Amino acid sequence: MSEASSRTNVVMSKLSLVGDLLMLQLVFLLFSVGIVTLFPAAFALQRVLPYAIGQEHPALLRRFWGEFKWCFRRFWPAGLALYFGGVALAFGLFFWASTNGPIRIFALAVLIPLSGMIVGLYLSALAVLPQADDDATSRTVFRTANLFLLRRSLPVAGGVVGLATWFLLVGRLPTLFVIGSGLVPALIAYWISRPPRTRAEKSPGSVSI
Repeated sequence: MSEASSRTNVVMSKLSLVGDLLMLQLVFLLFSVGIVTLFPAAFALQRVLPYAIGQEHPALLRRFWGEFKWCFRRFWPAGLALYFGGVALAFGLFFWASTNGPIRIFALAVLIPLSGMIVGLYLSALAVLPQADDDATSRTVFRTANLFLLRRSLPVAGGVVGLATWFLLVGRLPTLFVIGSGLVPALIAYWISRPPRTRAEKSPGSVSI
């Protein structure tokens, strides 16, 4: 195979990956129209994402639909709690950020770390969802996510910073919401779920004997 043909195959593979990811983002938007379906759609996207990134094509749309039904049956009450809790937390942050006085500093000093911890736990739940058993429940996923957060606190903190940066960008360019509202958190969670590279893997000149 010539070098030009090899480069063409690499480019086509990357374009196929981008196309699959954008397709999953559009499907996520469609399924998350209802408040009850928002987080089950995000969870389903997370469970299908490894197949898209690995360029395995076992009918991604059909797999998303199957994962969505699985996630909705198990996680819709937790999804509703996450939605209303997130709205209340965002309202509290905006309210205290717009007020004056010493109590404002105290309230923000409590709410900002609390928000970071909740977002970190959410990213951890997304990170462990692809490996969740078929009989998993909200409680078992929460326990696994909590352990993941404790063990991988540094990558999760980086994920929280990355997600916060994304929200700031969306505030400046709202059109980005359509492109990455579900995809960006999913990709961040996928990144933090990857095992750390060993020293041998980091060294390009290492040779196994």
